[in-house]
Amino acid sequence: MRRRFAARRSRSRSYAKRWLRWTPGLAQLASYQPQWLMADVLAGLVLAAVAVPVGVAYAVAAGLEGVYGLYATIVPFIVYAIFGPSRHMVIAPGSALIGIILVVVMNASNSDPAYAIMLASLMALVSGVVCILAGLARLGFITELLSQPIRTGFINGIAVTVMASQLPGLFGIASDGDNAISQIIHFVTALFAGHAHFVESLIGVGILLFMLFWPRRLVPVEFLAVVLATVVGAVFRLDKYGVALLGTLPAGLPTLEIPIVEFSDLTAVFMGGLAAAVFSLSSGSVLSRSFAKEGQGGRDLANKEMVALGASNLITGLFQGFPVAASTSRTPIIIASGAKTQLTALIAAAVIVVLISLAPGLLKSLPESALAAVVVVVSYSIMQFEPLKRMYRLERGEFWLSVSCFVGVIILGTVQGIGLAIFIAMVQFLWRAWRPHYAILGRVKGLKGYHDLTRYPDARVQAGLLLFRWDAPLFFANAEWFRDLVLEAIDNATTRTQWLVVASDPITNVDLTAADMLLELDKALQEREVRLCFASMKDPVKDQLKRFGLYEHFGEDTFYPTLGQAVSQYRRAQARRRALKETEEEQADESLPQSDVPSD
Repeated sequence: MRRRFAARRSRSRSYAKRWLRWTPGLAQLASYQPQWLMADVLAGLVLAAVAVPVGVAYAVAAGLEGVYGLYATIVPFIVYAIFGPSRHMVIAPGSALIGIILVVVMNASNSDPAYAIMLASLMALVSGVVCILAGLARLGFITELLSQPIRTGFINGIAVTVMASQLPGLFGIASDGDNAISQIIHFVTALFAGHAHFVESLIGVGILLFMLFWPRRLVPVEFLAVVLATVVGAVFRLDKYGVALLGTLPAGLPTLEIPIVEFSDLTAVFMGGLAAAVFSLSSGSVLSRSFAKEGQGGRDLANKEMVALGASNLITGLFQGFPVAASTSRTPIIIASGAKTQLTALIAAAVIVVLISLAPGLLKSLPESALAAVVVVVSYSIMQFEPLKRMYRLERGEFWLSVSCFVGVIILGTVQGIGLAIFIAMVQFLWRAWRPHYAILGRVKGLKGYHDLTRYPDARVQAGLLLFRWDAPLFFANAEWFRDLVLEAIDNATTRTQWLVVASDPITNVDLTAADMLLELDKALQEREVRLCFASMKDPVKDQLKRFGLYEHFGEDTFYPTLGQAVSQYRRAQARRRALKETEEEQADESLPQSDVPSD
């Protein structure tokens, strides 16, 4: 009986450990220290003060009713506090996701607010499922597939797209256009045609300038801007002047609701949700790695972040929310406020719940042009100029890749733009592998090893020996070029080549097409009486050649551990050849008739 009870208790503990492994937030709260409470409460109040206006502004900017921005703030705050491995990460609506949501909502909702939130909620569900599956499959490494140029171009494109969508609202002009360019053209045309609303323009531009030039940052400027605009709207009763106000938010908490959309909209929703997941994972990985030094998450940090982000999106989508991501603006705010744990987010969520339950009309006098100003400033703040300058200075190819992604996002749209950028990146990668760097090597006085003749023209070359280095995998796209370059190098050599040694250390892969090419090259070299050898080839690449039958074809004595050993063997072979030739000449002289031997 005791053994059975002990086994049952052991299984229970094992199940508990497995559960806590994917709910690190609960483990952190379980070890909570009382002295952290005051810091978490103060940071939670600051977070709520920022999250309320920003959440409402993002919802309106995404074509949704403002209250859904609060729903999309409350739910991920709570969910990430349970599943998140980081003590400080804030998961909330993000300006970079607005463009993705807006494109789908504008094209499919037909100005129906109820259907618009259905579309956005289903996008959150898709994003959540993708993130959870990626985390459970331990695919944390895929967050690195989007390079820095792509991320920079994407974020800058999203920022411009969002700002372009908010400029008309800043001046009280009706928005129109399918992309950022058409929206800007429509805005400029309407502005010069005199369609701007004077009072709304005054409020919007005034709040914009206030946020840009407010000198002190002890209190978040977004919070101050919303309070100021709300007070002005209430005191001067701006609705009398035709100013569009936010109005009273619906009272009550988010309810469980399964989003259902038309079959014809599923493709757009799926692609939008997938794009939101890719961006959320990419941006979240940057923040999560910055907290890895705290020992949170261990080796599975990226995978746990994926699951936590996916759970946040999934549950938010079920409670009338829209896609959320790691916030690069609110996370530093709670760190600066002294937050210790995720209790900060739980306190902020509780404050927002009290707000929409007891005071839903608190922001009813907030002008929508002020909300547009908040979104414009926050969107501008996420733009990345320094990485662009660095890319332009150090690597022009990556600079133009980032610019291509930026242009693609603002012209084609969010999803198509990032797809174009990834396609360009793949083409760029293939081009580099298709036409990689190669070198003919020689010895340089005073330097160890063998070096590129184009960089060291005075390098010594062994007569009859050609050392050829290929700095890329050998595969179908570059195999023919490799063969042509080798034969060209042999033809241009100053002395007749007897040995060709391929410095194979940079070669990481050989596919079947390249294997066939090596057989053809060996045959062509044999016709020229040139021996083909390999030096410093990696064992996995040798295994590939063995699988293709090439290792046996060339023979084990063709492969040398180092380039130096290959050169030494060539010299010994040449010495034996000279000795043999001298011996043959001596024997030939001795076999000549005495009368034919020349006299002194």
